[in-house]
Amino acid sequence: MSTQKKRKIGRPKRRKGKPKKRNHHQGIRHTLSQILGALLVLGVAYIIYIYIVSPFTLRWKALYGMTEFPEGYSIRGIDISHHQGEINWEKLSQATMGKEPISFIFIKGTEGTNLLDDNFNDNFYQAREHGFLRGVYHFFLPDKSAKEQAEFFLRQVHLEEGDLPPVLDIEIDGGLSDEQLRKAALTWLKIVGDHYGVKPIIYANYKFKLRYLNTKEFEDYPYWIAHYYVDKVEYKGPWKFWQHTDAGRLPGIKGYVDLNIYNGSFYDLQQLLIQEDFTDAQVVGSTSRDSINVDSLSDRVR
Repeated sequence: MSTQKKRKIGRPKRRKGKPKKRNHHQGIRHTLSQILGALLVLGVAYIIYIYIVSPFTLRWKALYGMTEFPEGYSIRGIDISHHQGEINWEKLSQATMGKEPISFIFIKGTEGTNLLDDNFNDNFYQAREHGFLRGVYHFFLPDKSAKEQAEFFLRQVHLEEGDLPPVLDIEIDGGLSDEQLRKAALTWLKIVGDHYGVKPIIYANYKFKLRYLNTKEFEDYPYWIAHYYVDKVEYKGPWKFWQHTDAGRLPGIKGYVDLNIYNGSFYDLQQLLIQEDFTDAQVVGSTSRDSINVDSLSDRVR
């Protein structure tokens, strides 16, 4: 039996060569791309936090009774309608918002030309009986006559000395152009404002305000801004009230309720109040010719 000498097979030796020199410009480009990538990631993370995480967190806390109130505002209030059902006013009068008492309540009064809120009369009476500053809002329907809506509001709602100014709640455009909607809103504001001798309050979310109601004609009207789940108001113009959540919880109210703050001192708030006592004799029919003429466009959109 023959034997053969096994040959050792070794690994081929690598030739040692000079290391490749990295191009200087390639290094700079690589570093810049890393920096830009990091900035992009940070930017995306910031946007997600501001527009998704933070609002969701604030809403989640509100839903579970951990409402965070905007800092720096001690005058707080709510707005109510039939959606809050039957209210226990004794409990509500003892409730606090954070550490502050409830100072004011806005109450839904009317909608369109023929709808009176089911709970309006009781809410309107009880609010004053329990020591709250009270105000009443009208939900505006742009496809109905603004003049008729104003007159309906004045027939149903009888504000008194010491009440907050009437409120125009305007949230939809009803298919009107920007200019048509402005004219319709001004009609309601003028008729109701002339009747009570005050500038009515405008309620709208800030995007709606910026698009439709940010012209010079609306500058003198107090603004009540609806802007939920943010730490501060993004609207840059002047405002008086801020509805900062629709998921508040308070003793005396079953379910959720809108929470608001006032931007100013209690003295400033008192200056907004109706200063004269109006009687039923002043109800609709005494509106000026100028007020009625403003409604020429709204009469067409019925």
